[in-house]
Formats: sequence, C-alpha cells, structure tokens
Amino acid sequence: MAENRHSAIGLSDNMVLEMYKTMLLARRIDERMWLLNRSGKIPFVISCQGQEAAQVGAAFALDKQKDYVLPYYRDMGVVLTFGMTTTDIMLSGFAKAEDPSSGGRQMPGHFGQKKNRIVTGSSPVTTQVPHAVGIALGGKMRKEDIVTFVTFGEGSSNQGDFHEGANFAGVHKLPVIFMCENNKYAISVPVEKQLSCENVADRAQGYGMPGFTINGNDPIEVYKYVKEAADRARRGEGPTLIETVSYRLTAHSSDDDDRTYRSPDEVEKAKSNDPIITFSQYLKETGVLNDELEKEINDRIMKEVNEATDYAENAPYAKPEDALTYVYAEE
Repeated sequence: MAENRHSAIGLSDNMVLEMYKTMLLARRIDERMWLLNRSGKIPFVISCQGQEAAQVGAAFALDKQKDYVLPYYRDMGVVLTFGMTTTDIMLSGFAKAEDPSSGGRQMPGHFGQKKNRIVTGSSPVTTQVPHAVGIALGGKMRKEDIVTFVTFGEGSSNQGDFHEGANFAGVHKLPVIFMCENNKYAISVPVEKQLSCENVADRAQGYGMPGFTINGNDPIEVYKYVKEAADRARRGEGPTLIETVSYRLTAHSSDDDDRTYRSPDEVEKAKSNDPIITFSQYLKETGVLNDELEKEINDRIMKEVNEATDYAENAPYAKPEDALTYVYAEE
C-alpha cells in the first residue's frame, strides 16, 4: 500500500473518490465537446484537459454553501464542484435557451450561475480578478464570513487587472484566493517569454501576501494549499496567491492549431503525467479505488454525458425576440 497522503490533511476516502469522479466527469464532458465541435454541432471548445486536478482540488477546499467562485474559461472542474450539472454545461455548449450561464448568448466557458455563487465571467481575460476583489471587499464591509476564489492563466498574470486587484486586496487584507493555473502557454506564447521572474507566485511578495508555486497535477496538494489560504482569509489575515503548475493537453481552443508552436513530442511527454491517470493510480495504491469500481464510475459518467448531450441537442433555442432581454433596463 502506498503512503496515504489524503488522510493526513483531513480528506476521507470518500472525499478523494468524489474528487476523482468530478475530475473524470470534467474530462469526459470536455472530450464530448470536442467531438460535437468537430461534427459541426457546437461552435467552440476551450478545454480543461490537464488542469482538472488543480480545479477540483481547489474547489473541494472551499465552502460551497457560502464562498464565491469567479472562474476563468477552462474551469469546468470548479463549476462542476460548485453545483453546475453536466446538462447545464451541454446547454451552454449548444447555446440553448435553458443555458444557465447566458441563456444561449455567450460562448461556452463563460460560466455563471447565481444560485451556486458562480460569478459570470467575460471574454476579455482577467476581468474576473477585480470583480473577486470587489466581492471580498463587500463581504468584509458587511462582516460576512465569505471567501472569494478567482482563477486565471499565467498569461493573465501579466494583465493590469491582476496587478490592480492583487494590490488592492493586499492593502485591505481582503479574503481573496488568487489561483493562477499555469499551463505553460498563453495561447501560443510559452511561459519563458512571458515572465522575467521564475514563478508567477514570486509576485505575491510585492503585494504583501504569501505566494506558493505547487504541483497542479496533484489534487491533494492543491486542496491543502487552498484550504490553508481559505482558513487564513477567514481569520482576517488577507489574500494568498497560489500558482498551480500543470500542462494544457489540448490546443488553446477548437480554433487553434497548437502544432505551429509546440511539438507533438512535448505534448505526448506531458500526457505521461496526466492527472486523471496519476490520481487514479494513487487511489488504487491506497486501496480507495480498484479496476471494477473505476469501470463502474466511468460507465455511470458516460451515461450521464450521453443523456445530457441528447437533452441539450434537442432543447429549444432562445427566441429571437429575447436577444436584448437583460441587456437594457426595462420598465
């Protein structure tokens, strides 16, 4: 039996199994989205593959009943953990009227769901960072016990919105967790052409907060650091910057050809550290998972994905006359 790392930080066998199920569900939805896109049924995919461990590990460390998440466009693992369903995500992919994020108005990946405190994102990258800081400020002024959790890519860490948000949160000791999902590429620009410092987390010091660079392929490690950051925020000790290092296993989006800026060998090498596979291996080595249970989980997930696909494909589109609903104030 391998060393049981999850129990040591308060994660039960059932919790790590739920984390694995959520990671696998995110992967299977994502794979289905690519098939639907390539068959001309949905317009766009922006993929979470390779980043599920960081997303799910982090989201499990938060309080799903009161904390707010401001996800970026790859964060399927976060929004599934916080209560979005497979059907919700498929409705968004097909741009149907029941899409909870935008009623079919927005591209996929622009997650938003008020009832689950998933705050709507926008197409310009990094705009979610000052929004998260503003929500945290409001919570602090109202003396509410909330933490806001915001994610972004390492390319976004070079945008002004990140620096302004981090500075403001640091000055006012706001309960924010900034999590940079460093997948090595800002579209086609490799990380070594983006940063003059070694790590994104090195920037935390300039804003008076702790910063950590951690293994984004290990959901247990991510859980540990995000849980500590959330506890710190609830004690009134201010924000934390966490950088989860992983690798984007797909092209940037369904409109991108990643062969123009990275080699197939590089991608294949990264797949040997695929978090779905490595976490499954860990769970088997600790006796939480076996081949039979793994097949049962995968079969159940595929049934769910198939049913959600069928439902969303056959659901009605929004009415043309609803195009401007909620855009302008109405009497």
